[in-house]
Amino acid sequence: MNKPKKRPIPMNNTIIILLSLLCVMLAATRSDASGADAETRKASLHENGAFAVDLYHQLAVTDSNLFFSPYSIETALSMTMSGAGNRTQRQMADVLHVRPDAMAEHHTGLSAFEKQIRAIEKKGRVTIASSNSIWPQKDYPLAPSWLALLKRNYGTSVTPVDYIGETEKTRLAINRRVEKDTKNRIQELLKPGILDPLTRLALVNAVYFKGDWEHPFDKNRTIESPFHIRPGTTAKTPLMTRIGTFGYADRDSLQVLELPYTGRDLSMVVVLPKERFGLKTLEKSLTPERFALWTSDLPERRVDASIPKFRTTSSFRLDKTLQELGMTDAFDRNLADFSGMVKNRDRLYIGAVVHKAFVDVGEEGTEAAAATAVVMQLKSMMPVPVPVFRADHPFLFAIRENGSGRLLFMGRVCDPTSGGE
Repeated sequence: MNKPKKRPIPMNNTIIILLSLLCVMLAATRSDASGADAETRKASLHENGAFAVDLYHQLAVTDSNLFFSPYSIETALSMTMSGAGNRTQRQMADVLHVRPDAMAEHHTGLSAFEKQIRAIEKKGRVTIASSNSIWPQKDYPLAPSWLALLKRNYGTSVTPVDYIGETEKTRLAINRRVEKDTKNRIQELLKPGILDPLTRLALVNAVYFKGDWEHPFDKNRTIESPFHIRPGTTAKTPLMTRIGTFGYADRDSLQVLELPYTGRDLSMVVVLPKERFGLKTLEKSLTPERFALWTSDLPERRVDASIPKFRTTSSFRLDKTLQELGMTDAFDRNLADFSGMVKNRDRLYIGAVVHKAFVDVGEEGTEAAAATAVVMQLKSMMPVPVPVFRADHPFLFAIRENGSGRLLFMGRVCDPTSGGE
């Protein structure tokens, strides 16, 4: 399939749809709290997984650490897509792997998952802060039907602001909200110059999640060990070790380890190539189906597990990434159709898509956060040997909600001593 030609990205800001999302810790449970029916859940999971792998392939172009939130980006674009029409909407749906006749089910599926997250939070075993809000220009004529859809499926609040007269004050206000909702882990998502007097709307979704491992690692067993970054290059890094019961599988050329968090509603899954420098080969074979196969049906058994402590931040401009995936009209001032957002004849288009994500993995648990901004512009058997899972070389990992299997975060560790940015 021929890729659409890249189009230049205009520099004036008009509507901004900002989605800041997500901070996560994991654990493993198999109950399904989703209110959507089985087919909707299955379709929603496929959309999320396929989009996540597409993004991974586009973003994994360097040898550095990588971390992003497929769920954050998916939600931001879905909110934007709900106000798109005709070919613009079809292209966005294709990139998100949403069938044209399944738009309502797509939004319903995301709405159900938001409720699922809130239900997990109510259990009190983890901390989750979540919010959805829109920040329109005062008196800007947004379409009531679009606002109703956002309220119904995403529970948005509305805060009118003045982009025309107080551009910088508005930028700082939105950033403060993102920082507050991500416990200061995502700072200055909107850089100076992203907003201007032509900006008409910011739509913000922020989620913060923090939880402890179900069985913490003993800090006294964490030791400095060599991490093999590339042939001939190693770095000393704190390697956490615990012999215990984990979800585990040996899949030919790789090992998979599942690390549950308190409450067992979320988990981190680590996919480790057996070959020391086999991550690139693994990535080339990565498909949504293979990732699901690798990380499903992980029987619990005793494992001698070692993983590095690491902390990293990643930032991306996703404009070209999304255009290369096929979302071209949305970035073209002459072709974009976001008529579903407004009551007048303003021509809106996407000027920039910015994403930032943070993760911190230690002995006690995991903390993660992410933010996405879519800037729119006008126009008992016999004893068996205990397997050893030693992540002392580059590996892929993801953070997922176990009831649905939805991927909240995804990334890789090439050098645990590198903090990114």
